Amino acid sequence: MAPARVFAAVLLLAASCRAMSAAADGIATSAPPPSSAPAPTTTIGWLRAHATFYGGADASDTMGGACGYGNLYSQGYGARTAALSTVLFQDGASCGQCYKIACDRKTDPTWCRPGVTVTVTATNFCPPNWELPDGGWCNTVRPHFDMAQPAWEKIGADTRAGIIPVIYQRVPCVKRGGVRFTIYGHDYFNLVLVTNVAGAGSIKSMDVRSSGSPDWMPMARNWGANWHSLAYLTGKRLSFRVTITDDQILEFTNVVPPGWTFGLTFASNLQFKS
Repeated sequence: MAPARVFAAVLLLAASCRAMSAAADGIATSAPPPSSAPAPTTTIGWLRAHATFYGGADASDTMGGACGYGNLYSQGYGARTAALSTVLFQDGASCGQCYKIACDRKTDPTWCRPGVTVTVTATNFCPPNWELPDGGWCNTVRPHFDMAQPAWEKIGADTRAGIIPVIYQRVPCVKRGGVRFTIYGHDYFNLVLVTNVAGAGSIKSMDVRSSGSPDWMPMARNWGANWHSLAYLTGKRLSFRVTITDDQILEFTNVVPPGWTFGLTFASNLQFKS
């Protein structure tokens, strides 16, 4: 059991460092934030924040990230994604959540496209930059979205602005097809990446059951949207029970066939309600 735990810890540390570097290097501006606290709700269901952009016009540099989704195009997330500041990211608990964002014209209409909203999926972490006062825009307490550039351009009128005030709200995620499971790791360490989750988009808890066992075994969040177990499950038929953060529960019975190998993705026919 000890080698599996060491492998898990090393994988977690390496992935976190890659993700933090990706988002930090891509922040569109280094201007320090004002010292004031986040503004209150602007209207029912909407909150104030700010947004920058990263990743380039084709969003190529947004691939990977702290949620572990890898290639966002092949996974179906595309370029309408965002890296979230600490208070929104919640140590990865927000991975997969969807947000509707609009430029806040009441605060500053100069750089806004009027009457336009864009919905993005949380796929990465935007870490504080402690070389700037208070950690910069992506500090530990400020709600901030470091958006993929194509998504930012839907609401921002000119990329020269760099930072724009926005209003945002959580919305249900709408996905095509069923929930997908990709299994990495090795014997006694099964790392399962869960993608294409509708409804809340983010996962609250997850269990696994293997062929020949009547019992569900709790899994633990390893990092981002990756969950792990430390049992020997290699090649066994697997079922997953997933609870998302709006408390919907689905059982994906025998979604992984016997004889599976690491690195494969298994698509289900089930999806959460949006």
